[in-house]
Amino acid sequence: MYNLRATIILSFLMALCSSGFLFTSCKGKSMEGMIIITRTSGKTQKLKSNSGDSGNFTTQSQIVALNPEKPGSAVKVLTSAYFSASSPEISCDAMYMLFSARQKETDNCQIYEMNLNNSKIRQVTSEKGDCTDPAYLPNGRIVYSKSTGNEILKRGNSLFTCNADGSDIRKITFNPCTYFSSTVLKDGRVLTLGSQIYPDKQDAMLIVLRPDGTKAELFYKGEKGSYLISGGHETGDGKIVFVESGKDGHKGNDVVSINYNRPTHTRVNLTSELKGNFYSVLPLQTGKLLVSYRPPDLERYSLYEFDPEKKTLGRTIYNNTENDVLEAVLVEKHERAKKLPSEVDMGVKTGLLLCQDINVFNPQSESNGRPFLKSSRIEVIGIDSTMGTINVEKDGSFYLKVMADTPFRIQTIDEKGKVLNGPCGWIWLRPNERRGCVGCHEDQELVPDNKVPFSVKKAPVNVPVHINKVVEKKVSLE
Repeated sequence: MYNLRATIILSFLMALCSSGFLFTSCKGKSMEGMIIITRTSGKTQKLKSNSGDSGNFTTQSQIVALNPEKPGSAVKVLTSAYFSASSPEISCDAMYMLFSARQKETDNCQIYEMNLNNSKIRQVTSEKGDCTDPAYLPNGRIVYSKSTGNEILKRGNSLFTCNADGSDIRKITFNPCTYFSSTVLKDGRVLTLGSQIYPDKQDAMLIVLRPDGTKAELFYKGEKGSYLISGGHETGDGKIVFVESGKDGHKGNDVVSINYNRPTHTRVNLTSELKGNFYSVLPLQTGKLLVSYRPPDLERYSLYEFDPEKKTLGRTIYNNTENDVLEAVLVEKHERAKKLPSEVDMGVKTGLLLCQDINVFNPQSESNGRPFLKSSRIEVIGIDSTMGTINVEKDGSFYLKVMADTPFRIQTIDEKGKVLNGPCGWIWLRPNERRGCVGCHEDQELVPDNKVPFSVKKAPVNVPVHINKVVEKKVSLE
């Protein structure tokens, strides 16, 4: 009797577990293979560029999912509880999606994460400023743009990182520029659109940096008069694709590709033969591209497939006369980016900068037709004042110890004190960071000579120069 009762109970429990498993499996249906888009009823065609201004997020927008194998079928709205939502980003296991959204029109944008198996959403950030453009980092953290500002810089977007639950927030950009539309390259670095906002506003460029904020440098800059419409995305064959306008914007917005290995010298316009405008582009593992495109005879951007080899549009994946398609992502598993080690040590208050020769000059850079003259000094310029003038060594090299997370620019000066080459772009050094450059205004692809600069045979010069001695945790002044 005891054995019979035990057998009945065991059978009942097994049946209960089995039914629970089936219920859970049905409820947690995978979205893999679906395309997720941001659509809006606003007048997107009148936007000059994806400027990162939080004002762009005040338009009502939705993130919706659709089945690319069933064109014309109903879409599933994923963010119906939010006034606006955008910037979807899929995790490498295709199980989660980051996005930025406003719950109400008057709310700030915050970062949220959705479980794609059960559509449950949790809030990641709870910041006072707008948080947008999230991306997954390979170390389990998240990078995003946050609106910041002060009396000098007024308003802009800096890059921050945080844990997946929103804790341990860290700022990683420190110059007077605004950053947006970030993505993560396979090598583990963050590729982002950066635009200087002080002392004058400049068009956006593609900037690359490590997730800890070190080694920030120019990746790609368009010709004068053109401007970037979207951030860059890496293809499977070593290209970076993005949307860029023609000079002065009169030729429309095209899909452009550059080589990862030679970004400054390999620009190819993939859509020069197509009239109309493109707004965003996403590479697929098949080699095709998903593009947001508006033909010249239509008012709305729709989602199309594009063949970069044949340079032709393929099938229409989604169109709606009431909405524009701003961006698209595919729910699919993809390779996790490399996890880069970090040299940042928050117990150190400085970083080191070495330049091999300030008189190495890129002849293709803007020189206003002036003949090249040799420089003998540099001036380090901060946000609101000079940080000091420094004599370089006979070989043109200098070696600086700069207060960490402090933005500065460098200009070269001759023996008479005349400025020969104006300030370079803004630089910052993270705590304990060590950086080097070949020269001032040099070709980005130039490699240094195989020699030891004279400057490294001496102690580095403290910057600002009025600092006599640096003691970690404390700074002693003259």
